[in-house]
Amino acid sequence: MSEQLQWINEAWMQVTKKVNRTSKRIGANFPHASENGKYILEEPYWWTAGFWPGLLWQVYRDTKDDSLRQLAEKCEEKLDSVQHDYYRLDHDMGFMWTLTSVAHYKLLGNEDSKRRALLAANLLMGRFNVNGNYIRAWNPWTEGEDNSGVAIIDCLMNLPLLYWASEVTGDPRFKNAAKKHADTVLKYFIRNDGGVHHIIRFDPESGEMLEAMGGQGNGRDSAWSRGTAWAIYGLTLSYHYTGEVKYLETAKRVAHFFLSHLPEDFVPDWDFRLPDDVDSPKDSSAGAIAACGLLLLADKVTAAESPIYHRAGEKILQSLYKNYGDWEGSEEGLILHATSHFPEGKYTDNPLIYGDYYFVEGLARLKGNKDLFW
Repeated sequence: MSEQLQWINEAWMQVTKKVNRTSKRIGANFPHASENGKYILEEPYWWTAGFWPGLLWQVYRDTKDDSLRQLAEKCEEKLDSVQHDYYRLDHDMGFMWTLTSVAHYKLLGNEDSKRRALLAANLLMGRFNVNGNYIRAWNPWTEGEDNSGVAIIDCLMNLPLLYWASEVTGDPRFKNAAKKHADTVLKYFIRNDGGVHHIIRFDPESGEMLEAMGGQGNGRDSAWSRGTAWAIYGLTLSYHYTGEVKYLETAKRVAHFFLSHLPEDFVPDWDFRLPDDVDSPKDSSAGAIAACGLLLLADKVTAAESPIYHRAGEKILQSLYKNYGDWEGSEEGLILHATSHFPEGKYTDNPLIYGDYYFVEGLARLKGNKDLFW
């Protein structure tokens, strides 16, 4: 067995063993960030609700462990109440129902899952601002707040729900809205050097771009690493569904920016562009997300270019496994040292469920399973 295949198989064995163990405590719930060794369980409406069931589906696809399937199905059912509570829904419906209902439908052909995912796609498309050509990110966080003009880079990963909906219904409206949002990202979010803005605020009436905002990065001119990772993967997925080369070329530009800023261990700090007086903890979740995007990118470029992206994605995942993984301890998270929201001081050195999910997705891809839930 080659050294490459050996570490991948070893890592997958560790993942399946640990998920079998932690699933007994987490159950059909919605972990977000781990503190003191245990995942904090959020309400079903929280934006990360899809990642635990998505992780369970990733492992189930390989092991056919019915206990994991049953937990993933129960999580999906719990999201029904959220789907009918309009006030809780925002653009992250893509994250939530792609990794639950779309995954379930793709794996097992469940018709109820297809219906749930199509309803979510319709609700997501309802957030599209036709004057600004963007999908509105959030609902007001506090009474009286107006964020109707806000769009964020993360939403690129919600677009696959719309692309999928067009594929299964034959209705191009979903795909058209997704492409218009992706075009807005190209125009306003991606800097010339491949860096990425987290938040752009538009005038919701005219659609005029008003300002770029730092968001979860250090500032408007910094380079939040997880936002860069969302862009690599999200733009590559837009190319996957549309075949439009502008998305592929921009994904490559962002990928080169990301790779040029990686430290020796291939796992990024939370922001690539920081003043000397600001702490720079790691964000292992950004590494895992980028690795998945790089592996898909490797499949979309020419044969000459492909090894650049594939090797980089593999090196990130290997480092996460060997240097950041917790396999025998009491920690429920798989991958340590992620940073959720440094400016707000939230979970700045913790396992995060989306970091765990993307690590497992990336491993599955290295094992040869290239069928996407996205």
